[in-house]
Amino acid sequence: MKQIVGRFAPSPSGRMHLGNLFSALLAWCSVRSQNGTMVLRLEDLDPARCRPEYCEQLKEDLLWLGLSWDTEQTKQSLRTDAYRQEFQKLENAGLVYTCYCTRNELHAASAPHASDGNVRYPGTCRTLTAQERAEKKKAPCWRVCVPDEVISFADGLQGMYAEKLQDDCGDFIIRRADGVYAYQLAVVTDDAAAGVTQVVRGCDLLSSTPRQIWLQRKLGFDTPQYYHVPLLLAPDGRRLSKREHDLDMEALRQRYSPEEILGKLGCLAGLNPEALPMCAAELSACFSWEKVPKRSVMVDPACF
Repeated sequence: MKQIVGRFAPSPSGRMHLGNLFSALLAWCSVRSQNGTMVLRLEDLDPARCRPEYCEQLKEDLLWLGLSWDTEQTKQSLRTDAYRQEFQKLENAGLVYTCYCTRNELHAASAPHASDGNVRYPGTCRTLTAQERAEKKKAPCWRVCVPDEVISFADGLQGMYAEKLQDDCGDFIIRRADGVYAYQLAVVTDDAAAGVTQVVRGCDLLSSTPRQIWLQRKLGFDTPQYYHVPLLLAPDGRRLSKREHDLDMEALRQRYSPEEILGKLGCLAGLNPEALPMCAAELSACFSWEKVPKRSVMVDPACF
């Protein structure tokens, strides 16, 4: 049986909050319960939001909680050459083209996809001639041509999920206008390089998965087993976020011990019936995906 390789892949754009910790704990427990290997990757693609000090704080917070890792993958900001190689494979296959559309133009031309609010790209620049491209006065991004194809997969928690790429997302960006390689290309490249076999992450990324599976197939990568875990929501229905500082690690560490935080998270995840203090190893010992809820979980910050 192939060894399980899981990963933490947080973005160092601020202090982790309770929702980040919820996904991290489930990823850790799933891997440790199967005697697998855990990889840490810092997804610092966005230079405007990610800072080195956040990287170090993030690692220190994980270790304080007892959520250790076995291998630390190089930061995404240092892996440009790897992304360029995969980009060139797609370009050589005739699947990449430059796009000059602005965000406002896209919103005006296409309604958001009902499930996630994302705008479907209508293919405006796909058929531009060489002359038309030469006349453009702005720096382009690069998109990849998706087929008129349904991509489906069996999520380990949510069950079957499918999207028709042309209808649900359209041609998506794989390199931004500023030259930064986009998340979809970076994440499949990094997961393949690290030998990741299991991806545990929030349900907000479920709709990205068909795009990533299609890229994996085009680039010759294996597809991991995906588990998309429920989001933690505030009483008003919004997602807990770094921007709002909803129960971030700074506040949590001032109020609770690691065992108290993990015990509360374990209760939200269905691993223990009461929010009693527990260490990470104790939670992994009683871990089962059958216990984890599929739908969003309400958390009142005032009562946590």
